[in-house]
Amino acid sequence: MRAIVLHKAMDLRIEEAEIGKPGPGEVKVKMAAGGICGSDLHYYQHGGIGDSIRVKQPIILGHEVSGHISALGDGVENLAVGDLVAVSPSRPCYDCQYCHRGQLNHCENMRFYGSAMPFPHIQGAFREELVADASQCIKAEGLSAGEAAMAEPMAVCLHATRRAGEMMGKRVLVTGSGPIGTLSVLCARAAGATEIVVTDLTDQALAYAQNIGADRTINMISQGDGLKEYQQGKGYFDVLYECSGAAPALAAGIAAMRPRGIVMQLGMGGDMNVPVQAITAKELDLRGSFRFHEEFAMAVQLMQQGQINAKPLISHTLPLDDAIKAFEIAADRTQSMKAQIAFG
Repeated sequence: MRAIVLHKAMDLRIEEAEIGKPGPGEVKVKMAAGGICGSDLHYYQHGGIGDSIRVKQPIILGHEVSGHISALGDGVENLAVGDLVAVSPSRPCYDCQYCHRGQLNHCENMRFYGSAMPFPHIQGAFREELVADASQCIKAEGLSAGEAAMAEPMAVCLHATRRAGEMMGKRVLVTGSGPIGTLSVLCARAAGATEIVVTDLTDQALAYAQNIGADRTINMISQGDGLKEYQQGKGYFDVLYECSGAAPALAAGIAAMRPRGIVMQLGMGGDMNVPVQAITAKELDLRGSFRFHEEFAMAVQLMQQGQINAKPLISHTLPLDDAIKAFEIAADRTQSMKAQIAFG
């Protein structure tokens, strides 16, 4: 069985890896599709995320995946060989204090695929076969393998949307039109937002946001004062999805927020300077949003019901043999939105 293994920054290899048999309550999945996430790119390009999360040993990357059930362990009754499933990378222990509080995304013993946060690292899902807990696998009939692999990033945005609270009739600003930003547009609209404006630094990324229903897009390089009209008086927007992880985007977004609005911070690229005085004066709520859990199954269901269509965001699909090329394309925001790897 082959897997995509990162040894250090810019050292990505396709290597043989062992695969066991599924035990009780487990299944074997023949992988079909895997999306390259921003965190995968950080590991590949920089050998980690920020200063605190560093790759210290070879790690199989990947956590946005789907595949077909190829074998069942004892006691598995709700899945069958051949089923297309979206595989959640979220594997909490269910026994720590946060799991007992229902905050499963904050599990103290989380085993999240392709994560260098703990040591030894948690190996990822970019491999030809995977043994997973049956509970991680959500049936995805009616979807393509690529769509099923979009459940993970969509779950991130659904979690943020739930954290933001009431969305019906709200004016929303999204800063950063990458996969998380564009999926946030879809989630906010599905939750009832009436006006959505998206900012980014490239026209190509903004074209995707326009295509999936943003009311207006602003290139902050060619239209540097594009948010000025929204920053007049005490601001305009009710909710900000900050998806870039860039301090200038956060500052510009906060300046366009109305008093007592909600700032959702999703972008993760290291520590950022935060305009605390503006947050204080406007009585804004600054809320973090980290991963997800139960939203994963919701993402699959919403796609199956046709309430959210993530398919237009899949810009590239390359075979496993071209994994390095896929990572290079994923890193080029002038041509890529969501690059996926086909394992079959």
